[in-house]
Amino acid sequence: QVQLVESGGGLVQPGGSLRLSCVASGFTFSSRTMYWYRQPPGKERELVAAITSVAGNTNYANSVRGRFTISRDNAKNTVYLQMNSLKPEDTAVYYCKTVGDYGRYAYWGQGTQVTVSS
Repeated sequence: QVQLVESGGGLVQPGGSLRLSCVASGFTFSSRTMYWYRQPPGKERELVAAITSVAGNTNYANSVRGRFTISRDNAKNTVYLQMNSLKPEDTAVYYCKTVGDYGRYAYWGQGTQVTVSS
């Protein structure tokens, strides 16, 4: 059974930093692309960042490029999202995601709340 458990969210002031973690189980983590999404209040869920399995290639939403860094530690089955220079518009529930065999299913964690406010 696929499980994704996010942690690391919280309340932070504008300009601050947070590091999110997502611990995965139930699949071969090292062979899967991992994604971070977020859903601001009242808005659609959006892709934030992704990291591939083999080469560790990354991509980012334009809104976070240069501020956020996605990384992974395959030995720990964990994907991270380092968030720097946080802005109020970064406030959202952040989710990690992977996709099952043949892209049949998307698997989501429960999410972790990030609130950027003074």
